[in-house]
Amino acid sequence: MSLVDGVGRSIDYLRLSVTDRCDFRCVYCMAKNMTFLPRQQVLTLEELQRLAALFVGQGVRKIRLTGGEPLIRPGIVGLCRTIAALPGLRELVMTSNGSQLARLARPLVEAGVKRMNISLDSLDAERFRAITRNGDLRQVLDGIEAARDAGFERVKLNCVVMKGRNFDEVPALVQYAIDQGIDISFIEEMPLGDVGRSRGETFCASDEVRSVIARHHALLDSTENSGGPARYVRLARHPQTRIGFISPNSHNFCGSCNRVRMTVEGQLLLCLGQDNAVDFRALLRRYPLDDGPLVAALRRGLQGKPLRHDFSGDGEVQVVRFMNMSGG
Repeated sequence: MSLVDGVGRSIDYLRLSVTDRCDFRCVYCMAKNMTFLPRQQVLTLEELQRLAALFVGQGVRKIRLTGGEPLIRPGIVGLCRTIAALPGLRELVMTSNGSQLARLARPLVEAGVKRMNISLDSLDAERFRAITRNGDLRQVLDGIEAARDAGFERVKLNCVVMKGRNFDEVPALVQYAIDQGIDISFIEEMPLGDVGRSRGETFCASDEVRSVIARHHALLDSTENSGGPARYVRLARHPQTRIGFISPNSHNFCGSCNRVRMTVEGQLLLCLGQDNAVDFRALLRRYPLDDGPLVAALRRGLQGKPLRHDFSGDGEVQVVRFMNMSGG
């Protein structure tokens, strides 16, 4: 089986959110005071398992578990174990803020999670707390070390770059990744949700980040692909570390989009930057024993997957849905 959208793109990657909740309140992801979904609107573990099996049965080969923060969802390790065992799934991966990895990194590897992406936006404890609003940098650094030692096939850091907040730390973050022997991706802030400020004030394009890195390191363009939107370069003197750039505003990558997102309330988002969605929670609960209507809705919905998002490039909000509601 295979999934193809209305313009001929092959869809083989599902980002599956397991919670809208998080123990951080990052300034680019949420408003300071958030209202989270009531329990009855959140997909159960069994419903998440059913969706994963359905998508893999239709040709999805990569699933990334997201949130919110996926590791605060009770039962997450067991969910990983069930999904990782699905016949036909090439890899189960996860994005985390790192706060719970000191205790969960090894159980996740044993459950079948292949790769781990960890958010790290600053190496300064006070600045880290300001960006995350309540995060403990030491806790996250311990989580990164635990992930590195646990046996994941690859560990990668994710940094959302913002002028006036952490742009000046780009060289230090690259050096930290080199010292740890892991990868790092720099991400343009995405204009999702009203976070109480103008995103244009802090927006930083990937080309600016690359220029800063190039002052310190010889960069070698790479054609490597991790199955997502990142463009990679290698460091000539440190080949073990890849530098990725995810540039939804300045370098549109929609032409090669191979993914869809399922929110934890069961909305299949056909594009991160559009509001097109299919209500799978209603279908799951209306047809508890019959996947046929869900498969039909999936294939019908993909025919309406937008050709591209409409981010303007200035970083200003164009979709009111917050990132934690989109599946991080």
